[in-house]
Parts: sequence; C-alpha cells; structure tokens
Amino acid sequence: MQPTFVLVHGAFANSFSFAPLQAELGLLGHRSVAVDLPGHGFAATYPGAYQAPQDLAGLACAPGAIKGVTLADNAAHLIGILERAKRNGPVILVSHSRGGVTATVAANRRPDLIDRIVYVSSWCPVDLDVSAYYAEPEMAAVDARGLASAMVGNPAELGLLRCNFRTADPGVLASFKAAFLADGTDEEFMVFLNTFQPDENLDAGTPDDRAQADSWGRIPRTYIRLSEDTSVPPAMQDRMIREGDALTPQNPYDVRTLTSSHLKWLVDPAPAARVLAEVAALLPSGS
Repeated sequence: MQPTFVLVHGAFANSFSFAPLQAELGLLGHRSVAVDLPGHGFAATYPGAYQAPQDLAGLACAPGAIKGVTLADNAAHLIGILERAKRNGPVILVSHSRGGVTATVAANRRPDLIDRIVYVSSWCPVDLDVSAYYAEPEMAAVDARGLASAMVGNPAELGLLRCNFRTADPGVLASFKAAFLADGTDEEFMVFLNTFQPDENLDAGTPDDRAQADSWGRIPRTYIRLSEDTSVPPAMQDRMIREGDALTPQNPYDVRTLTSSHLKWLVDPAPAARVLAEVAALLPSGS
C-alpha cells in the first residue's frame, strides 16, 4: 500500500513551508500531509501591531492564541492526524527542527501508528532536554544574537515566545539569513522569512519527553543530515544520531545527508523529495 508522509514543521513555522516539497513528492507519486500544530497556520495570531507601520510597544503586550499550548497538546494533535493517516496504509512521520520534539513524543506514545520516523536536522532528545543541548559544545558556534535581538515582549508575561520577523534592521536580517538560509538568494530568504509567524509556544519538554527505548526505539528511523546547517549544526545532528543508536543499538538510524542549510532543502526540494522516496522504498513489502 502507498505510504503517507506526515510532515511536521519547526518553531515559528507552519504547514505552508512544505508546499514545494509536497509538490515534488506528488510528482514522484507520493501522498503527503503537512501538519499545522496548535496555534500555527490559520490558527496563528498576527496582531495589528505587527503590521506596518509597526507598533513595537503594542506588539510586546498583545495576546496570542498560542499561549498555554503545551508539547502534550502538540503531540495529541499529531497523534490524531497519524490515526487518520494510518487508515490508508503505512505512515512515514517526517519532522524538521523543533518539530522533532513533537514527533518524538508522539512516537513514544503511539509507535503503532508510525512505520518509519524521519528527522531532517530536527531535535530528538535522548540524554538531555532540548534546552540543555544548547549549552553543549556542539552548539557553541550557533549565533543566536539575531533571534534574540528580534524577540519582543516578556515571554513570562505573554505566555509565549514572540519574534518580530518583519523587522527592517539590516543587521538582524543578515543574522537571520546566515542562520537559516545562507545558501539561498536574498529574494528566497525574504520570501521564506515572510512565511514565519511571530509566536511560538514555550513548552519544549521534560525528561519524560525524551526518546524511550521500549516505544520510540521500536520504530525504524532515518536521520537526514543537513551539512550546511548553522542552526542545528552537523555536530549536534551527529550527536543525536549517536545517542539514538546507543539507546537502541539493535535499531540504528539509517543516515542520509543533503547539502543544505536549515531551510534550503525546503526552498529547493527536489533532492529532499528523492531522498524521501528512497526512504519510502525501505518499508517492508506488505507493510
């Protein structure tokens, strides 16, 4: 039976960014579903103060719909989609960036719904919580100044993370491009930047949300490394692969590599679509 790719976005993103990849997958004969996690996509908040001319003081205190959304909410939403997709045949769960945290929790809870799990430069915490990995040597070269300087409001008061992606500050924009799409054109970068939404939820998980050997560890898995990624550097990607393999040595990652920054694989999706088609071919006959 034909598998369904279920695609899970990262922080401040939504299903819209997967449209070019879905087109390529479709042209290769593959079915896919792009997920909007709670508070994302058309459920996102775009305050009037976010529009031009911007009112940064107003933006700093405007309420957002994603306030109170938890990782458990994300996982429950994803599991509901996986249940529907599974009725039609095998399911390949694909996550990017922070979406890997949600994918991992869903896999811990319902491994029966996933025939293969694929991480594309995404977080799969095993030994540490995601926040703790940022203090590790593999993340030392990550420049978070651009994102930090564009943050608006007090997260504790807002109950969410808010970033002004519509800033016109050339230094911040240059920092964003270096972090996310250094291998893209300026025009591609600005288009992608305008698909981001300003708000993200605060909950990045606890030790209970790390990969678990007796559930997550039973699912065949692939890690697609992005060799030019400066947001989740290859050294950190490799660490997550090693930790996953150490957790379940009898079920190691199938590892692939794309020459791509954090976002280029979505801007120029044909190579990624071909790799995902190869991954689909790994499903057992009759699965």
